Amino acid sequence: MKVAIIGSGGREHSILKAIKNNPNISTLFAIPGNAGMSQEAICLKADITNHTEVLQCIQSEGIDFVIVSPDNPLVEGMVDVLESNGIACFGPRANAAIVEGSKIFAKEFMHRHSIPTAPYWVFDCPTKAKEFLSTTSFPKVIKADGLALGKGVIIAKNLTQGHQAIEDLMENAVFGESGKRIVIEEFLEGKEATILAFTDGKTIVPMVSSMDYKKALDGDEGLNTGGMGCIAPNPYYTEAIQAECMQNIFLPTLKGLNQEGRRFKGCLYFGLMLTTNGVKVIEYNCRFGDPETQTILPLLESDLFEIMLSIHNETLKQEQVRFKPLSSCCVVVASEGYPQKFQTNHLISYSDMPNLFFAGVKQTDEGLVNSGGRVLSLTCTAPTLQIAREQVYKQLKSIRFANAYYRKDIGKL
Repeated sequence: MKVAIIGSGGREHSILKAIKNNPNISTLFAIPGNAGMSQEAICLKADITNHTEVLQCIQSEGIDFVIVSPDNPLVEGMVDVLESNGIACFGPRANAAIVEGSKIFAKEFMHRHSIPTAPYWVFDCPTKAKEFLSTTSFPKVIKADGLALGKGVIIAKNLTQGHQAIEDLMENAVFGESGKRIVIEEFLEGKEATILAFTDGKTIVPMVSSMDYKKALDGDEGLNTGGMGCIAPNPYYTEAIQAECMQNIFLPTLKGLNQEGRRFKGCLYFGLMLTTNGVKVIEYNCRFGDPETQTILPLLESDLFEIMLSIHNETLKQEQVRFKPLSSCCVVVASEGYPQKFQTNHLISYSDMPNLFFAGVKQTDEGLVNSGGRVLSLTCTAPTLQIAREQVYKQLKSIRFANAYYRKDIGKL
């Protein structure tokens, strides 16, 4: 079977590594992939925002199964296009992927189906949004409605920051059309947890819990990023909390999507806040998280590709999904200055390691160089989080490039 992964980040490299040894896969492709992935798959050039171009690329290679990984292609309907042309896929169709594509839809969906989340207000006029902020207390969470590369969420600690966030999103359009409408939410206090779940629309199977680190700097300071590290399992996510989430969040979400004719087949991501008043949903994503995927998949004992096939065939209930009883720690190495300005084209020195996942890299005559903000991620698994953490930071010393930066406190509780 010929299989392709859509995407070019560390998440996609992690998926590639997890499925590459499946005996049913004859050839593995990445579209477009990256220079680090090209050592393990055939990288095909195609603009993944252009469904027609991707379809032609897949048809010309005779690809049988496509894993659509990033948010934009899913939200914009790539699975719809591929499946309507007879190509089997892993990933939700657009009418289900909207849970990530629109923060407003997600909040209203939760309200319709009594799924616990923070109180919220929706605005399409910056003046009215500012007027509301002048009557409320702080902090408040301000979110762009649409996709914003994981950076469209601002925690405003006061009125000045709130006004600036509204101006950036709605007036200055820093995220384009995504910020034309916004959601303002009550700020929730507690510990964050991320749960990725396999679902075929009938059965939902949560994976190992995780906790990611979104801020750029140590001590959770600095700007929001796509993620600077992650640990699994989440030390605050107990069995009792898992049972609460299954009853109040996971199953009601699946039921609500089905009631609305939005069959979700793929990986459903639950961003949660563990508050003193119970677990609340912060957000849904319609795909594997990054770097959660690089953290969780090294713990997966079952065959990922077989799970993906069972989701496509709607037979997930028959599949055994098992994880190793270990801890995992993942650290992202970025170009210094990310998520703002940073330099590229610095030669990367590294040793080959099984859980080294490349993202923002390109190939030159001298070797791999950094070409993006998040350059690579490294994961170690061990019997305890402390050991996994010690191992990953020890191994990171063998990875060097001129402006390499990573947080030093991932997994430090």
